[in-house]
Amino acid sequence: MTEKFWTKRDIRAFVDEHKFQSVEHIQSTLKDMFKDVLEEALKAELDTQLDYARYDQNKATKNSRNGYGKKTVHTEYGDMEIQVPRDRLGEFNPVVIKKNQTNVTGIEDQVVALYAKGVSTRDIQDHLQNLYGIEVSPTLISNITNKIVPLIKEWQSRQLQPVYAVVFLDAIHFKVKQDGAIVNKAAYMVIGVDLDGNKDVLGIWIGENESAKFWLSVLNELKNRGVQDILLVCVDNLTGFSQAISASFPKTDIQKCIIHQIRSSTRYVFYKDLKRVTADLKPIYKAPTEEAARAELDRFEEEWGTKYPLLVKSWRQNWEELSTFFAYPPELRKLIYTTNMIEGYHRQLRKVTKGKSIFPTDESLLKILYLATMDVLRKWTGRVQNWGQILLQLTVFYPERVQVR
Repeated sequence: MTEKFWTKRDIRAFVDEHKFQSVEHIQSTLKDMFKDVLEEALKAELDTQLDYARYDQNKATKNSRNGYGKKTVHTEYGDMEIQVPRDRLGEFNPVVIKKNQTNVTGIEDQVVALYAKGVSTRDIQDHLQNLYGIEVSPTLISNITNKIVPLIKEWQSRQLQPVYAVVFLDAIHFKVKQDGAIVNKAAYMVIGVDLDGNKDVLGIWIGENESAKFWLSVLNELKNRGVQDILLVCVDNLTGFSQAISASFPKTDIQKCIIHQIRSSTRYVFYKDLKRVTADLKPIYKAPTEEAARAELDRFEEEWGTKYPLLVKSWRQNWEELSTFFAYPPELRKLIYTTNMIEGYHRQLRKVTKGKSIFPTDESLLKILYLATMDVLRKWTGRVQNWGQILLQLTVFYPERVQVR
């Protein structure tokens, strides 16, 4: 519990003594007090470290006080010059204001928090200028946010669970400056659901336009970080995706996203037919069994196959990986038949990045995605819905690969 040093009577006496006439007068007085408190706190720290009173001749250390140095610090009350006590041996390491610290406002935390919300550098500058009267340069803001880069590297290389029940793979695209040009970059995202039903973002990778080759490198990195087995992978319809997954995790079952399949296959449909076509597709993926779904696909082809042969061809070519979910109970089907989980995560990222049409570097993009992801993860506190029932089903489907603790 925080101690309360001033009573209401103390505050009233303080007000009566200074006879304040304006808010500015109050701020000026508090600024002077803040400076005095800082300097006295530093003196007290040095006294404690030296462990002898001033002018004491019976001291147990060879070190001693050595005057004062000047230091300008940024505070909530503006810039102020303070006197910092020195010791002769240069061993004094203050805690209140560290040796190289020049900012005591908590501004660094504010810059990172604003950056994480997608606030532009210009708006961060304006915010700090209006609130504290402090001018910060874009370079300073970049330097402050660069302090999270080691945290990103540590997070990106952390050890992962040996087994994941379901993993979702998808990418989101951004424009980034590169060699003087603006290019499209893909941010590759992986969400994993472990055997306890907990969700986690396993990593973020920035690369060129989405490709199966890059996804293969991502999957291999997951293996290098300790992932030994994945039961189910949910993906969109990127060409070559399945081959990349099979190359890294050959025992993994693949479910292609039904919603992505609907979007991609209905590109061939005239707008006037779109509503009827999507309605006629629904009985296929809502069927209770794969056999019933095949029968519905046959009926769909009879109705639309002549007019839209490429649409039907797309469903038949991808059928093996579109129909994986039919083998599972409703609780698990709902989880895997679309990539809704990772799409929801992407929506949270877009809220943060929508104010930035172009990122200056890959690193700047990675920083904001990481900070936004940390905010998302703080909200992921519960298990996947109906996980107990899903886990029991998984122990039946994968008896040798799922060990219930």
